[in-house]
Amino acid sequence: MPRNYKSTAKYVQADPRFGSKLAMKFINQLMLDGKKSVAMNVFYEAVDLASKRLKEVPPEEVFTTALENVRPAVEVRSRRVGGSTYQVPREVSARRAQSLGIRWIINNARKKKGMPMARRLAAEFVDACNNTGSSVQWKENVHKMADANKAYSHFSY
Repeated sequence: MPRNYKSTAKYVQADPRFGSKLAMKFINQLMLDGKKSVAMNVFYEAVDLASKRLKEVPPEEVFTTALENVRPAVEVRSRRVGGSTYQVPREVSARRAQSLGIRWIINNARKKKGMPMARRLAAEFVDACNNTGSSVQWKENVHKMADANKAYSHFSY
């Protein structure tokens, strides 16, 4: 990170429909080529489709529940000790866990082909709410890696 880095977190506006900064962060990650209105339409349509599939769950809760189920608690970081590289498990900060969860949901929705993005994203939200799907699988793989390498946890500081 450069020395003169300034965080843009305080400049993020709340989204117009839910009044949530988290939803706007998601929309900003989803956006391609500066087309925020397209990203907003895709996001809101996906949330509506997912809430219809999950029946009794309100749209904003679908999104927050999906993101909570995808956020990792631990991850492995490479650490070089005496010529060897170890995968050291470490706790993930709340901001990094949130950004990883957002990134995993969007990337796994983009990997699915043959449907419009809103339907792919809605399917990913439904799967994440039900603790199934590729995003939750990604989180479980990260947790398994951390568990497998817990013998090296004394190398973290």
